[in-house]
Amino acid sequence: MEYRLFIDGRWVEGGPHLEVKNKYTGAGVGTLPTARREEVDAAIAAAERAAPIMADLPAYQRGDILTRASALIREQREDLARTIAAEAGKALKYARIEVDRAINTFAIAGEEARRIHGETVPLDAVPAGEGYFGFYLRRPVGVVAAITPFNFPLNLVAHKVAPAIAAGNSLVLKPASTTPLTSVKLCKILTQAGLPAGAINLVVGPGGTVGEWLVSDPRVAKVTFTGSPTVGKHITEIAGIKKVTLELGNTSPVVIAPDADLEFVAKRCAIGAYYNSGQVCLSVQRIYSQQPIYEPFTEQFVKASEAMVVGDPLDEHVDVGPMIDMREAERIEGWVHEAQSGGAKVLTGGKRQGAVYWPTVLTDVQPEMKIVAQEAFAPVASVIACDDFEEALRQADATPYGLQVSVFTRDINRVFQAIRRLNFGGVIINDTPVFRADHMPYGGNRQSGLGREGVRFAIEEMTNIQMVAIRLQ
Repeated sequence: MEYRLFIDGRWVEGGPHLEVKNKYTGAGVGTLPTARREEVDAAIAAAERAAPIMADLPAYQRGDILTRASALIREQREDLARTIAAEAGKALKYARIEVDRAINTFAIAGEEARRIHGETVPLDAVPAGEGYFGFYLRRPVGVVAAITPFNFPLNLVAHKVAPAIAAGNSLVLKPASTTPLTSVKLCKILTQAGLPAGAINLVVGPGGTVGEWLVSDPRVAKVTFTGSPTVGKHITEIAGIKKVTLELGNTSPVVIAPDADLEFVAKRCAIGAYYNSGQVCLSVQRIYSQQPIYEPFTEQFVKASEAMVVGDPLDEHVDVGPMIDMREAERIEGWVHEAQSGGAKVLTGGKRQGAVYWPTVLTDVQPEMKIVAQEAFAPVASVIACDDFEEALRQADATPYGLQVSVFTRDINRVFQAIRRLNFGGVIINDTPVFRADHMPYGGNRQSGLGREGVRFAIEEMTNIQMVAIRLQ
């Protein structure tokens, strides 16, 4: 099926077409033109023209558009889920969960659009403010460039698009070239929901061209990006003076205290490690287990890992499908082989067939190995023995990243010890780092990013404060 770019409320042609393939079978599922410089320029110009229209749109109307979009996503749930499963290789059961989350994300944004407000400021708290009345408003920034990854082609797009609309901004959306079709369908839904022409524009193409043109354009007031730390750093170097939100990488650690329910933890860690073939920035990667429970936990984790069903993501029973492409599967295969050459042991998995990489459990790894020190972004997890809880926390925190971390324990003192010790944007207790509720503040410390998502918090990142001081006569 042939699709088009979406610019200024019209479906338009562009440059050379790219073919979007089913990541398991390799069959084509659609073609889409790539954007040339002229399409990117037209998309930004359309968003710039639409920005004052969106800013003037009453809050209730923005809320109504988002609420209708949520309802339309619900109506098209199965089609969207199957599109995600085909173009992203995500197991259908999890693709449906992603659609359900997007329904909630748009619904929450519809509510938040109606309650964006400022505050009064007691200016007479200092002598210079005596005789003045002060308050501030939140105003939309204008044109938002949203650059999204392949692993959540609907809900991570929703986390950028929905808050931008709620705040009264216009957008240029650049989805990943491997998974653009879900975004095409979302643009159709938003148009049907009543979004004005130019308020969302869709361009597709390489980050080195399309992404660079968007990020560096002075008409863009805000860049919101989810992807690799390397690209995130580059964005900060070329963006110029504009707001930037970055959701970057992680080497998600899990700390297991001796009082944890090991069977429960093993099953949760298996889901957290292999969900979406481990291609999640929160995917369980490093599991720290104290010596008394190391062997029994490892046994349970291997058992849970081997219970994962691998195959065609459109099969209702499959848990783990292919990685996004052969290159990524070959990369992680190389990382595992490198770890093995350094003394690591593969307890299960370690097998590749095409773009499919089997759920893999490693032990006897070293901190400097790529599989530990860098974001694996693959269905591989390492179990690491520690002498005590404090040592486990120390090793978990020994990373340049800081997105989310999890701790399994029934001891409230250990809970607060972990909260104080761990420098992460999120500390999850008794579940894996993969946990995310779509209205909570979400984002990383250190090299894991800048700013926060979660609808209300993204709205704050997509608005400017306008202070008003009135001298009373």
